[in-house]
Amino acid sequence: MTETPNALAGADTGPATAASHPGESQPSAKAKPLLFPDNIQFWYETLRAFGAAGYGGSEFGEVLATAARIKSGDFDSWYEEWSRSGEKVALEAAGQLASGHRISARDSFLRASTYHRLSEFFLHGNPRDPRIASAYQKSIECYKACARLYDPPIDPVEIPYEQTTLPGYFHRIDNSDRKRPLLIIHSGFDGSAEEVHIDGARAAVERGYNVLAFDGPGQFGPLHREGLTFRPDWEKVVTPVVDFGLKLPGVDPEKIALMGISFGGELAPRAAAFEKRIAALIANDGVYDYGAANLSQVPAEMRPAVVEMLMAKEAPELDQMIKASMKASPTADWAITHGMYAMGSPTPRAYLAAAQAFHLRDGIAEAISCPTLVCEAEGDMFFKGQPQELFDHLTCPKTLMRFTESEGAGSHCQVGAHRLAFARMYDWLDKIFGRAER
Repeated sequence: MTETPNALAGADTGPATAASHPGESQPSAKAKPLLFPDNIQFWYETLRAFGAAGYGGSEFGEVLATAARIKSGDFDSWYEEWSRSGEKVALEAAGQLASGHRISARDSFLRASTYHRLSEFFLHGNPRDPRIASAYQKSIECYKACARLYDPPIDPVEIPYEQTTLPGYFHRIDNSDRKRPLLIIHSGFDGSAEEVHIDGARAAVERGYNVLAFDGPGQFGPLHREGLTFRPDWEKVVTPVVDFGLKLPGVDPEKIALMGISFGGELAPRAAAFEKRIAALIANDGVYDYGAANLSQVPAEMRPAVVEMLMAKEAPELDQMIKASMKASPTADWAITHGMYAMGSPTPRAYLAAAQAFHLRDGIAEAISCPTLVCEAEGDMFFKGQPQELFDHLTCPKTLMRFTESEGAGSHCQVGAHRLAFARMYDWLDKIFGRAER
């Protein structure tokens, strides 16, 4: 969900609507970190952990107790304490299951999966660190144990993709073959199909949608399993997922929606521009030009020259600027390090160069034809202004939905306000598909 920051940093038109909500127009003070005040990236990931509680992915007290043991900015400490919490909760889950307490075990396994996934978050500077694979396996095992305990069970799936498969999960409302809308959801830069459980899947199931959650190349499963990295032509990823989804039981082929979260707010719109079986699109949050977002602190008149230097064989001066940015900013340091891992880039500059290919320019945004919801978080620390830019370029029926800090939903992707946010998003989707309240 987290996205690369400014890497070098220290009105409706057409058939459109704008969504407003109480408090939207009221100015609010800039949200300040309540924990890790000297490290905004540690705070954001902790806020993300708190927010997982909305759909059972964490417990407030467990997150608070874990965070209290972590040394700010210390990646080893982050790993050790989240791993400790994951092990403790997983052990309790196993005991609950052995005693026949299935609901208790389900809930505990879900939280343990979150904590193990969190533990390896800052370790990607060394992709060969054995703790990465260990945490990944534990997180997946805990989630699958949780998934088996739902009624009906959440089914793990492997979606055919080129010469391999993409991992995912099919969340069903029930075991009938009754035709219902299918919502396909994927995350973004560093999220996972397991995290989608709390990032929209269960909220959609509650409202009568079957959900297919998956990881594409560059995302959690394919990256950890096979080292598959991101690709800009995301339609080549989504099309086989749609093919697979149409073969699942209880799917209405006329009502297939796609939601991309965070960096997925660029990937999913890119796919929808070419994959016309998508009947509705949610960009949560919207991203028009991912490469440009990395350079937003560079004056506009200088960006072409900077991009040219990014692509050059050698650019020592720019390399030093990027290095200084990473040293000065915890967010830039983590994001560029993870970006190298997820894009398969050997250097920070090579990652920033690769990022330039991820955009909706050249008429791509204009080619989207299905109704589209673009979400925008007031206090987004990663993609400020990008949702509006995407919205302005759309020519399809469109809605811009703003979330504010004054209502507790102003963080990137509304972290910490999931029930508020998904209520609004899925009410919009219900209207698009002509559905009554379930």
